[in-house]
Amino acid sequence: MSIVLEAKHIDKYFRKPVLFHVLKDINFQIKKGEFASIMGKSGCGKSTLLYILSTMDTNYDGELFLNNELITNYHRDKLSYIRNKHIGFVFQFHYLLSEFSVLENVMLPAKKLAEKSLQEIEHDAIEKLKILNIGHLAKKRASRISGGEKQRVAIARALINNPSIIMGDEPTGNLDSHNAENVFNIFERLSNDHGLSLLIVTHDKDFAKKTDRIIQMEDGKIIT
Repeated sequence: MSIVLEAKHIDKYFRKPVLFHVLKDINFQIKKGEFASIMGKSGCGKSTLLYILSTMDTNYDGELFLNNELITNYHRDKLSYIRNKHIGFVFQFHYLLSEFSVLENVMLPAKKLAEKSLQEIEHDAIEKLKILNIGHLAKKRASRISGGEKQRVAIARALINNPSIIMGDEPTGNLDSHNAENVFNIFERLSNDHGLSLLIVTHDKDFAKKTDRIIQMEDGKIIT
């Protein structure tokens, strides 16, 4: 089974207002098609770790590999390209542009990548919306759809460039239990049917329990 993401000996310090060792010798791998969750109390370093894994924070010690390629110390522009092409993000808040249509929102990361024609991007975006059973919302304004639908649009947007991995920061944190379950089922289907890897930071024990593996954090360390 190929490894999509690997962290080796990741250490992170906050230097202000005082020196604080926030991540301590983090080592783990995410395999292709694996659906893993990260759990731990507030302040244990989960979100800090996710920012490093997603290449948004480059100020750390250790090594980060994506698809067996060492990406630590890459230039910011190269990391920006890698992030857009290989990593899909789903946050607690959907961050849709409310004046844009659902379809336009989903197309945005592919337009930024600029590796396909507009026609191809639109076709891909409609396909992603159909996978998530929201094809009928394509022309609707993002401000006119429900909270649960918005999070599905955010997932479709995360999928548009066919990433190697989806990373989520509390993606069900803002949803009621019915919509949270919907999101879990979508993730599970993407993992099982499409071989997509997922790494999700969550406080939701019920959500985490159903994933393939729980990475438990405490005081900046992985304990299980």
